[in-house]
Amino acid sequence: MVRTSPVSPLLVPLKIISSGAALPPLKITSAELDIRLGKSAGYVEQRSGVEHRFHGDDRASQVELAAEAITDALRRGNIPADSVDLLIFASAIPVQALPYSAAHVLKASPLREGISTFDVNASCVSFISALQVAAGLLNTGAYRRIAIVSAELASRGINWAHEESSIILGDGAACAIVEKGDGRSGILSCLMETYPAGIDLCHIRAGGTRRNPRAGIDDKDFLFHMDGKRLFRLAASLIEEYWARLLTAANCEMADLATIVPHQASQVSLEHMRRRLKVPEDVLVDIYRHHGNQVSASIPTALHYAITHQRFTPGKPVALVGTAAGLTLGGMVLLP
Repeated sequence: MVRTSPVSPLLVPLKIISSGAALPPLKITSAELDIRLGKSAGYVEQRSGVEHRFHGDDRASQVELAAEAITDALRRGNIPADSVDLLIFASAIPVQALPYSAAHVLKASPLREGISTFDVNASCVSFISALQVAAGLLNTGAYRRIAIVSAELASRGINWAHEESSIILGDGAACAIVEKGDGRSGILSCLMETYPAGIDLCHIRAGGTRRNPRAGIDDKDFLFHMDGKRLFRLAASLIEEYWARLLTAANCEMADLATIVPHQASQVSLEHMRRRLKVPEDVLVDIYRHHGNQVSASIPTALHYAITHQRFTPGKPVALVGTAAGLTLGGMVLLP
């Protein structure tokens, strides 16, 4: 049991009052990818662990996907759109360099014009960082109700010549709407750690000042590159001690967690959590088989699944956790 009362000073008040999600319409099966990649039947599913994932077509809009997730969250929570006074876009890949993505999303969403908006980018763990930022702002009284949305069109950056990453990536969006609440729910701990030794193991070079027409650029700079084996080895060498620090800060133990919502990075990463960290099957939220790796949208989509499947229960601690380009480890222990 968590060694804190519901109103402990350890708790940073935060209440998730609704969540929503959106997927593009194209369901891409691994059997279809077998044909596309010239592989034998069953090859892609066996290698990736994904049965199907969703991809946007060439006309798909990251902005519209985000707006759909916001609309879904408002509808599910019966929340008036004009009651939201801050929008945070928490994603790894922007819509464009300028203006920032949240402004684009606000224009497409049902939220009212004139509210505050900004972006948070911590790659695949952007949603966790945004929740931490939102909690701080809510507890200063600066805002009353905040919508956090993550949306990715990972398929736009797939390098089909790179098998390891091309068969796992999926598109999607998810949103959480949060308030300060009554102080009985909130953040028990949040820990973000970055290890630049892994900075070149997962990246897209283009999109900033480093690679552009004046500094020099190549078509492949726009595509996703990952050295999965080296990335996994580095993350695996750090994750156990990281978990210990995250749980110690929350004043709880692994056995206290009712639900763990991980980044759906890969089949290997999820199996590592089950076996090495001894996470029970009924505690781990695993939607990877039918979504793949949705980059920053992965954690909030899995959280939305947990909420809608009664695995996000008041008084029962929930951990959000993931690894991201950087290499960054990000986690949060919540008391719903």
